[in-house]
Amino acid sequence: MQDRPIVKVHLWSGLRVFTGGQEIVEVPAKTVGDVIQGLVALHPGLEDIIDSGVSVAVDGKVIASALNEPVGPENEIWLMQRLKGG
Repeated sequence: MQDRPIVKVHLWSGLRVFTGGQEIVEVPAKTVGDVIQGLVALHPGLEDIIDSGVSVAVDGKVIASALNEPVGPENEIWLMQRLKGG
């Protein structure tokens, strides 16, 4: 994981109980998939919520299912409740 840059991930308020109150969590990641894996590795309490479905937004664009979407320190990354249409 040393070759992955550190990115900052913003969390919605309901998740902060699993991160010791942190609103922003730093994880090593090159892709959206790395972000998700890194969050679970650092904060195992997030796993059930992530497994039940979340959305990831990078620079305001919701990434539906492209876990290979690249990310870097320059990106604004948000983990959000899954967005549902109807």
